[in-house]
Amino acid sequence: MEKLEKDWIKYPVLHLDLNIEKYDTPESLDKILNDNLVYWESLYGARPSETSFSLRFAGIIQRACEKTGRRVAILVDEYDKLCDDLKAYYDGYHFTHHSIGMYNPFSLLNAFKYKEFGSYWFETGTPTYLVKLLKKHHYDLERMAHEETDSQVLNSIDSESTNPIPVIYQSGYLTIKGYDEEFGMYRLGFPNREVEEGFVRFLLPFYANVNKVESPFEIQKFVREVRSGDYDSFFRRLQSFFADTTYEVIREQELHYENVLFIVFKLVGFYTQVEYHTSKGHIDLVLQTDKFIYVIEFKLDGTAEEALQQIHEKHYALPFASDRRKLFKIGVNFSAETRNIEKWIVEE
Repeated sequence: MEKLEKDWIKYPVLHLDLNIEKYDTPESLDKILNDNLVYWESLYGARPSETSFSLRFAGIIQRACEKTGRRVAILVDEYDKLCDDLKAYYDGYHFTHHSIGMYNPFSLLNAFKYKEFGSYWFETGTPTYLVKLLKKHHYDLERMAHEETDSQVLNSIDSESTNPIPVIYQSGYLTIKGYDEEFGMYRLGFPNREVEEGFVRFLLPFYANVNKVESPFEIQKFVREVRSGDYDSFFRRLQSFFADTTYEVIREQELHYENVLFIVFKLVGFYTQVEYHTSKGHIDLVLQTDKFIYVIEFKLDGTAEEALQQIHEKHYALPFASDRRKLFKIGVNFSAETRNIEKWIVEE
């Protein structure tokens, strides 16, 4: 090991550390690259004709090799920090089990072209038919993130079927996330953030009392209210999402309010940390920001007091006992009679 280290020292080393700052703009990356090039040029020299980053870098390598008589070692530290966001947004497509994940080439090329992240593939079409299919069959949206099915269902589209998943899968909005060889079952989910965020955003106007134009701004307001600790404004805004519920929705009252809450908190979750759990008759939720933690319990036709009491009895807030952030325990009741949030109680 010692000999290996001594041999390594003999080589000129160009060490590029990309862990210094967040590279969310081309200018920030250009700055760190230029800073390193200037330093290496002070060691190995520069030529006036080398005006671009690539020419300067090639010249440095050549002169370092000529001066030392040895090959140049180039170390790039934290290079993957440039790739993580691309992977989260555009990777993750699997068309068979045990296959390597694939990037969406259309979105990836557009991200490089415009030098910014965007919902490029999702914006090429609007899945109105798929949303109507979900509503027609009263689909529980929370299942979409971890749906399980077999190959026979996955590869068939039956117009009489009450299962909308095969159509959504074959349309590219869900992909294979896992496979159980013993039972031949596929686990499905959204392939990446581009599809997940784009699809859930598209769902909101179809389920809540908000139009397509206002929808992005409403989510922005939700996030700001959560980040600032303004829970009253948050719940008043949430109340407006349940206003003017139609008769068709009343028949599936519990599923409807769970779907609306799922959409809202899923979208908020792209900007904060959200844990969301449902069971028959209630929902419990943990929402975290840099400054606040919200532990929320929802009841249907109970009381806000009962919801708050359950937070205490089930010790939902216990994992955050030593956390320095401010903790809010919130009990919320949803009334089937008014078809809306009836009351919320907050304990700090």
